[in-house]
Amino acid sequence: MTSREPTIDRYCGPSGCEVDWLSSPRHEVDDDVMSFTRWALTQGWGDGLPLVPPTEMRVREFLRACGRFPDELVALVPPLGGECTVEKIAVNAVMAGAPPDSMALLCAALEAMVDPAFNLGALNATTGSVVPALIVNGPQRDALGIPYEVSCVGGVASAAPAIGRALRLVVRNVGGQAAGITSQSVFGTPGRVAGIVFGEWEERSPWAPLAQRRGVPGDAVTAYGAMGTTNLCDVIADNGRALLEYVGKGLARPGDNGTLPSSAFSQTFVAFNPVWAPMIAREVPDVADVQEILWQHASIHVDDFPAGYAGPLRDMSRTHGDRVHVAQSPDDVLVAVCGGMGNLHALVLPSWGDTRATTCAVRTAAAVS
Repeated sequence: MTSREPTIDRYCGPSGCEVDWLSSPRHEVDDDVMSFTRWALTQGWGDGLPLVPPTEMRVREFLRACGRFPDELVALVPPLGGECTVEKIAVNAVMAGAPPDSMALLCAALEAMVDPAFNLGALNATTGSVVPALIVNGPQRDALGIPYEVSCVGGVASAAPAIGRALRLVVRNVGGQAAGITSQSVFGTPGRVAGIVFGEWEERSPWAPLAQRRGVPGDAVTAYGAMGTTNLCDVIADNGRALLEYVGKGLARPGDNGTLPSSAFSQTFVAFNPVWAPMIAREVPDVADVQEILWQHASIHVDDFPAGYAGPLRDMSRTHGDRVHVAQSPDDVLVAVCGGMGNLHALVLPSWGDTRATTCAVRTAAAVS
């Protein structure tokens, strides 16, 4: 910073900013969690779980942790294009029970989700059961307690569900997503309440972290349009190439959005456990080659589809020769490492299709001050 640049005080906390910096309407309500939850549900603000009342002091504490001005516009959130400021993220994060220090991650995740390549408007409105999954990289994993070891995608006590829920509340309360109105998801998914948030176990990976391979080193978050989670299990393979073939073949099936003639393109996400990953890397050390092998096997012969499917698949350029691949290219097979040491399993996040994963750097309060 040169002497000619102004110094801006971004501190905004319980004693560090004026209350009237906050622009959200005030309501006189009971501070009791259950009373507030019942009232909030009548306003259309809740998801059915208990909500923490977003008092001025609580919201200002979240803003202090963020280091950004309350009125800073972070995103226009579909489906209704609601203007989401830092303050609106803080209000929903409080209600969700997320920790104040998660604000930087929440802002970055929302920025990733509204990237045009991610196609959030379509994800919000679709009949499919899709939710943005967030894969977290960098030191923030430990600082926030984002799980990346055993039961990392669900089941371990952590801040991840509350962080995921905060973003779901933003989409609901700011973006206007409402089941049966602006969202036509036939079945929905539990992820539309708590999200899907987990980290990559970078220290146990034989490859560079996912975000770094996507051009964003350090603290970062990748948003990926997931149709839930799928577990692939193998008890036979004793070498890396056999395992990649087995997992690859498990990625493609009729009915997956990645093999639909209505999807112009698709990706897929595979996380290997920290036992399998080094076994694979001993034979296939380059992660690009891992992606290539998975992609080659993640396909279905066009003749294995019922009669009448081949033409539409070819019309949408979904065929490569006589095969339909679940992803358009090896680069569209995202690979990461996480999970417990129990071995035997790979995590798959099937894609909704017509959405591309997006990665954003996470700017901490120190970085934006």
